[in-house]
Amino acid sequence: MRAPWRPERRRPVSTWAWPAGIAAWAALWYASDSLRHRREQGQGYQLRGEQLDVHDDDFLHAAEALTGATISVGNDVELFVNGDRIFPVLLDTIREARRSVNLLTYVYWQGDIAHDVAGLLCERARDGIEVNVLLDWVGSLRMDQTLIEQMRDAGVCVARFRPPKPYAVRRLNNRTHRKLLIVDGQIGMTGGVGIAEEWTGDAQDPDHWRDTHVRVRGPVVRGLQGAFAENWLEATGDALVGDAWLPPLEPVDGGGAMQLVRSSSGVGDTNVEALYYLAIASARESLDLTAAYFAPRPAFLEALCDAAERGVRVRLLVPGAHIDKEFVRAAGRRSYERLLECGARIFEYQPTMLHAKTMVIDGVWSSVGSVNFDNRSFQLHDEATLGVRSERFARELTEQFERDLQVSEEIRPGRWQGRPLHQRATEAVLGLARREL
Repeated sequence: MRAPWRPERRRPVSTWAWPAGIAAWAALWYASDSLRHRREQGQGYQLRGEQLDVHDDDFLHAAEALTGATISVGNDVELFVNGDRIFPVLLDTIREARRSVNLLTYVYWQGDIAHDVAGLLCERARDGIEVNVLLDWVGSLRMDQTLIEQMRDAGVCVARFRPPKPYAVRRLNNRTHRKLLIVDGQIGMTGGVGIAEEWTGDAQDPDHWRDTHVRVRGPVVRGLQGAFAENWLEATGDALVGDAWLPPLEPVDGGGAMQLVRSSSGVGDTNVEALYYLAIASARESLDLTAAYFAPRPAFLEALCDAAERGVRVRLLVPGAHIDKEFVRAAGRRSYERLLECGARIFEYQPTMLHAKTMVIDGVWSSVGSVNFDNRSFQLHDEATLGVRSERFARELTEQFERDLQVSEEIRPGRWQGRPLHQRATEAVLGLARREL
């Protein structure tokens, strides 16, 4: 017998209304979060007034005004390239401490160097030195947790920056990417190096990365201490004051003008965005940029092209096939066509992962720090970079840049035009996620 006919039961509206409502809420949240970073005039940047020259004090005055970072004179800076030279200096600097050590890092992973640093910090704390260690929660997830226990048992104050909280989900996307070491409030180090096996060695193979770090003395160290203290205050509630952290700082004989620019996620343009745009727009002869992650927003893409089109030699050094985030590389490659058209030259580093973050303008002004050339550094992370006006230091960075170019592959316009369609499609799709990269 045929079953009796029954009317079709329709699903209640609630079965699809809730998922649709959640999806709509998520889309609105993401859109509002994106728009809060947008300026009233979102098309790009422009200098209003005469073009600046990085050789002149007017440039420094503008950098100070736009970023709020004090320009100080009488500072000395030393350049160190790759772990074989960076880590011995970092460890020696910690050994020299007499009153305090402050260490902030985004990456703290695995390897002998992770144990060496933790062991030395424990030793210094047992010696009566006040030792503070601040680890970004996301960046230190791969860390051996027993090292944290060992440091705390030895008297080291260890804190995690922005661990997940149910009432602060949105903060998970905003990390501290700063890399800072400050000893006795008088000596500071910063750059791109994380504490992990990958940063040891001399960039000799894909397992040992290429990076740049600096050590500074002089009044600018107070800027590094301030960048640490800002994140430490949020993480612990402790305000670091007194001579152990903020001693009087005398100028170094023959030292130059520097500033430590720090920025945090917020509404509108950040300090490092303002600094980078000002430097690019002020270039008259040359611009050498090394970027570990290169996925420029349209405003910065046009700023680079404007420089190239007014006759500046623009050279960009970015990672090649050895990169830990291939999706960032693919998204950044979407900008190559426009950059090549306007006359910029692009080089991809071949031996290993390129993790350095430096820029040299006209052979006199330089920047070294934690800032990548992407939206994550410009808008989402807490960052710090050292601005230096010194022909000697700029020359050292340029000499290293030239050595890096010798083991890099230049992207040629004709060849780039012939890349396959699937590569173009990947670049286009990932370019849509540029805000998160």
